[in-house]
Amino acid sequence: MNAGRLLGYGIGSVGTGVFSAVPGLLLLYYLTDTLGVPAALAGGVLVAPKIWDVLVNPFVGAASDREAVRTGRRTRLLLAGSVALPVGFALMFAVPGAVPGAVWAGGAFLVAATAFACFQVPYVALPAEMSPISDERTRIMSWRVVCLTVGILVAGGLAPAVVGLAGGGRPGYAVMGVTIGAVMAGALLTATLATRWVRSRPGPHQLGPVAAFRLARGNRPFFALLAAFVTQALGVAVMLAGAPYIASYRLGDYGLTSVMFVCLVGPSMLAVPGWARLARAYGHVRCYLAATAGFGLVALGLVPAIAAGSLAATLALTALAGVCYAALQLLPLAMLPDTVHADTARTGHAQAGAFTGLWTAGETAGLAVGPGLFALVLAASGFASAPVESPVAQAPSALTGLLLGFTVLPALLMLLSLPLITWYGRIAVRKETREPA
Repeated sequence: MNAGRLLGYGIGSVGTGVFSAVPGLLLLYYLTDTLGVPAALAGGVLVAPKIWDVLVNPFVGAASDREAVRTGRRTRLLLAGSVALPVGFALMFAVPGAVPGAVWAGGAFLVAATAFACFQVPYVALPAEMSPISDERTRIMSWRVVCLTVGILVAGGLAPAVVGLAGGGRPGYAVMGVTIGAVMAGALLTATLATRWVRSRPGPHQLGPVAAFRLARGNRPFFALLAAFVTQALGVAVMLAGAPYIASYRLGDYGLTSVMFVCLVGPSMLAVPGWARLARAYGHVRCYLAATAGFGLVALGLVPAIAAGSLAATLALTALAGVCYAALQLLPLAMLPDTVHADTARTGHAQAGAFTGLWTAGETAGLAVGPGLFALVLAASGFASAPVESPVAQAPSALTGLLLGFTVLPALLMLLSLPLITWYGRIAVRKETREPA
């Protein structure tokens, strides 16, 4: 497969990376420290639209498969998501003064989350249809993860900077929403047009979401891999939500949010090719276990670095976490198409949309619950929300809570995912040894 096609597919992840990162990174902070929404209510604003997204993803997956049966492509849903998502994203950060911030931001987030499902579900289904060769699909995913990392880098590095350059406060966030939304629109539309060559072959029957779930639930390797990935997505989402608070309240400068994000994502982009080579040499599961354990250890190492106010140590450890983060993105996505292809022999169906609908629903749940979980940590530790015009000093318990939420909680979640990865490795190997060559 030539580089043009690989890039044409991968560039869509610039847009999805932006949407996955920016709400988790900035929306909670925007609600509590710009609009003055109480932390617990702000957490609900972040979680509720994502719960809807979790529910709607399997239906979008089934609809994507039905479209593929009728047309041989998944382009229509991709196009609908490409157009609607940037608009919903911009509206999230453009709360009118006369409307309660929680209501407006929550409604816009709901629209954006629905549009994201329309793009993300068929988009994740495409690699299984682009090539039947496992190594080739790993190559496809390498391009995708590099582009995803670029998107996350744009989100974490550019978005807070735009807020500051535009004057901060409500106007700054509104300008950021439009600017980042335009970047997102360009990436999503480019990928939609560039993947029209992919022929989708989901099978002769159009399954509804209930039948699709019944089909998928016998695929134990898929659900083991999904459980590990969701647990890790939850841990990463907690860290994303906590980054602006660490920068503002522990390191003393909100502008360091961008620097921390660049330190996390920049090394991960460079590390993707290395992890791909290591996976070919030592196996995906071994590398996945090593990267997960490494990420958890680094998260724990951040506790004394941040507590001591050492910016250099904090940024260095964040960069090391970024090297591990690259594998957490690449390896499960590289193994996902393998579980889809392996299940075809078991069921006689190749319903990629059914599986990716469930996968995206799980990922969405992790990314949604993460900020909500961090918001609960803030509320439990006594964090005081206030509008940007009248900031308040935080109690020592709140400062301790946001530190532990940013470090220890993600480390524990990474630890919980290790047995799930091991389980996947065992049952995937057993399945391969039973299948004829």
